[in-house]
Amino acid sequence: MSLHARLEDAPDLGVLTGYLESLSLVERLHRLLLDVIKDEFERVGVLEINAVQALLLYNIGDNEVTAGELKSRGYYQGSNVSYNLKKLVEMGYMHHQRSEIDRRSVRVRLTEEGHKVRRVVGDLFARHASGLESKGVLGRESLEEINTALRRMERYWADQIRYIY
Repeated sequence: MSLHARLEDAPDLGVLTGYLESLSLVERLHRLLLDVIKDEFERVGVLEINAVQALLLYNIGDNEVTAGELKSRGYYQGSNVSYNLKKLVEMGYMHHQRSEIDRRSVRVRLTEEGHKVRRVVGDLFARHASGLESKGVLGRESLEEINTALRRMERYWADQIRYIY
């Protein structure tokens, strides 16, 4: 297979432009989300936890999970999941326990302090959802359309990873 795309494989320029813009927006939105969470934690005086760790606690919620499950369930992407879990345990935001079945596997769950962090993030997200709607930025239907499109892109990317041709 040639490194250069064949002419018939060339994308429609409008589709390529839109796709590249979408990629840029997704990346920027993720960074902005982390900044928004960081600012909220500075506002409420919680300085020992970073935005990635706060989001990790939020996504775990009431579940008891392993590091592998965090990645497979889509709660967390990144190579430093073990580091963040270790730090959260050390700071008292999570309990950890070795699995009885597989001693190599460690299961984690939130402590009461972890649940407090989760509530801060949940309250922030609820305020944002309310603000988006009340200010006419995005309503339920618009969000459903965005989410449908993003799920399609997620499936496409997942298929590309699984079935590289």
